[in-house]
Amino acid sequence: MTNYKKILFILLFTAFGILALNIKLTHLAGSQANFTLFDSFAPIAGAFLGNPLGVLAVTAIQVLNLTIHGFSGTDLGFILRLFPMMFAVIFFGRRSSINLLVPFLAIIAFNLHPVGRTVWFYSLFWLIPVLCYFYQEKFLLARAFGATFVAHAVGGALWIWFFNLPKEVWIGLIPIVIIERTMFGIGIAINYALVKKYIFKYILKYIQQSHAIHQS
Repeated sequence: MTNYKKILFILLFTAFGILALNIKLTHLAGSQANFTLFDSFAPIAGAFLGNPLGVLAVTAIQVLNLTIHGFSGTDLGFILRLFPMMFAVIFFGRRSSINLLVPFLAIIAFNLHPVGRTVWFYSLFWLIPVLCYFYQEKFLLARAFGATFVAHAVGGALWIWFFNLPKEVWIGLIPIVIIERTMFGIGIAINYALVKKYIFKYILKYIQQSHAIHQS
């Protein structure tokens, strides 16, 4: 992607990102933070910008959104939410050893916690990105589901240590996670396809045509 296209993508991504962050979907247990439409949109940044710039763009948008709305109503959950999305961007961006390492580290971290050991089966969700790792270059859905579940792995490992939620909460979250991550995985795949094949292409074409008209 040329520098011009990267700048255009960042501008569009920022605008859509701020909008998506304000479309709340589900509440995060133990915190005032929420999952938003951004969770099914942000990971695609790595595919278009590369991992370093993609992570920077996604993090900057989240911080900007917090700044716009103020930090008065935020808690630790809003800060911790920055980290899962970083690894989702990295997973979706390209296949690397990090994509394989992070889920295993999350499983270990979760099960080292006293409560985590009593609900060890919850961390089995994080074997999904391990499986997706081997197919992410062949199938878009593997790439998308790997990204959303690696975000879930990082978030889960952080959440159990910082919020110390009881066993019953984790068990109750299992059916919610299945529905929620299925929605996010499909959403990531759809958003990537739309941006790559239609939205970005036609906006770029429109800008080029407008530029040509002004020069004539």
